[in-house]
Amino acid sequence: MEWLNNLLFKEGLANTVILYSFIIAAGVWLGKRKIFGVSLGVTFVLFVGILVGHFTDLFSINKQVLDFAKELGLILFVYSIGLQVGPGFFSSFKKGGMTLNLLALGIIFLNIATVITIFFTTDARMQDLVGVLSGAVTNTPGLGAAQQALDQLGKSADIANTSAGYAAAYPLGVVGIILSMIVLKKIFRISATAESKLIEEENEAAVQKPIIISLKVENKMLDGKTLRQILDFLGRDFVISRIKKGDGEVIIPRSTTVINQGDYMILVLSPQDEEAVEAFIGQKVDMDWDAIDAPVVSRRILVTKPEYNGRSISSLKLHAGFQLNATRVNRAGMDLVAAPNLKLQMGDRITVVGKVEDINRLADRMGNSMKRLNEPNMITIFVGILLGIILGSIPIQFPGMSTAMKLGLAGGPLIAAILIGRFGYKLKLITYTSTSSSLMLREIGICLFLASVGFSAGGSFVDTIISGDGLWWVLWGFIITTLPLLIIGTIARAKFKINYCSLMGLMSGSMTDPPALAYANKTANNDAPAVAYSTVYPLTMFMRVLTAQLLILIFCG
Repeated sequence: MEWLNNLLFKEGLANTVILYSFIIAAGVWLGKRKIFGVSLGVTFVLFVGILVGHFTDLFSINKQVLDFAKELGLILFVYSIGLQVGPGFFSSFKKGGMTLNLLALGIIFLNIATVITIFFTTDARMQDLVGVLSGAVTNTPGLGAAQQALDQLGKSADIANTSAGYAAAYPLGVVGIILSMIVLKKIFRISATAESKLIEEENEAAVQKPIIISLKVENKMLDGKTLRQILDFLGRDFVISRIKKGDGEVIIPRSTTVINQGDYMILVLSPQDEEAVEAFIGQKVDMDWDAIDAPVVSRRILVTKPEYNGRSISSLKLHAGFQLNATRVNRAGMDLVAAPNLKLQMGDRITVVGKVEDINRLADRMGNSMKRLNEPNMITIFVGILLGIILGSIPIQFPGMSTAMKLGLAGGPLIAAILIGRFGYKLKLITYTSTSSSLMLREIGICLFLASVGFSAGGSFVDTIISGDGLWWVLWGFIITTLPLLIIGTIARAKFKINYCSLMGLMSGSMTDPPALAYANKTANNDAPAVAYSTVYPLTMFMRVLTAQLLILIFCG
């Protein structure tokens, strides 16, 4: 049985894979169990990692492998989040991002104020408290920045205690964030289901679903005018998919098509334009266009060929090349009016009207293959990660600061993913990823990260807690975590009426905490927490790194 002993307890690649597999599998399984009606999800991977890491005399993982798995997991997690929220990131910032970032800054300010208060009212050392702060707000880059500052000040001996403070505060930091969410939910008697429904309604209102109506041309002034003249005069985005002429002929209109009084037409337009268009053209009528004997049908075509990624609808030359008319585009479940300047993306479903044979020709040209969408776009993923790491490694020097600031391996890939998710089509990068693929990438990343952090902290965790100031570190860390969150969370909900789904994302992002975001995503069952998280994350990450170094340089220099 020596081979089994070597496999389980002797440091090596197989042993490392076994440990990671056990930690993740056990953590995910335990995370599905409910405690007081609440399940912590993948967060439990962290605690299983601490438990296994405690038995360092039995189990060991090569430090380089541990660091690699931790950083890779974090990169995969934040990158997948960035790609997911990228398309709506900038619009969300306009609609409320300034408020969210100001609230996040309020949380950071209260975190620091709490640390300084503890420093002046106890005999705690600032280098230890900065470690506790980094663990309490679950910010590893801040810990690294503080340790670099200590090294520059010639205080390398204090680095170990900083790490110990981080390890002591981190577990309750994660729990404290989630607990703060639950407490606020109870205080304000919030229904997560109702809040999610509210988010869906707000999203639908922000992007109006197009409607389909039939009109009879009654305006005498339109008789003999071309469709282009009518569109230019109204100045609104709508599409006329079919026209029934006076002799009963059904045609696909072009910009040069002449409109006559008495014609019937079917239009696709936004609800806010309905009244104006109806008043200008004529009254609404009930018509069953499918019952009309005409060689014209409506079909949806799936955009799956890369060369159409980022192309505008007008560039397709549908009238000239295919005798077709585009009416709507369905993107991620949302219908959009097929305006000429609308840019197509991989995975879009474009509704066209025309003859079957013409539609089939266009479908062949654009791909129309679900199988192609299931293929992962590996180039975009790794190009984005490459650019993100470069971005995160750029030093940002401030006057009077001996250490340059960096976004790190978390902030850089996140910002790169957001930019690629929003503007990638302009570089011909295919950002479409199936929901299952995105979730798999995200969950693998967070599990690797949590398992690594837990295992590395487990070895010294018990000794840190039961000796020295360990218990005080745990208490102080819990206060640093929960007090600012409860204060700002109450203000956000009571004064600014922030939706609970977005509030959870704000709280997770202000603490740069992926496990809390994972819990928030599961609770909300929509993208609102991830959008809020990514809205505040870049500024928060920068401020966490900056303030950790400032505390060391000011109070320990």
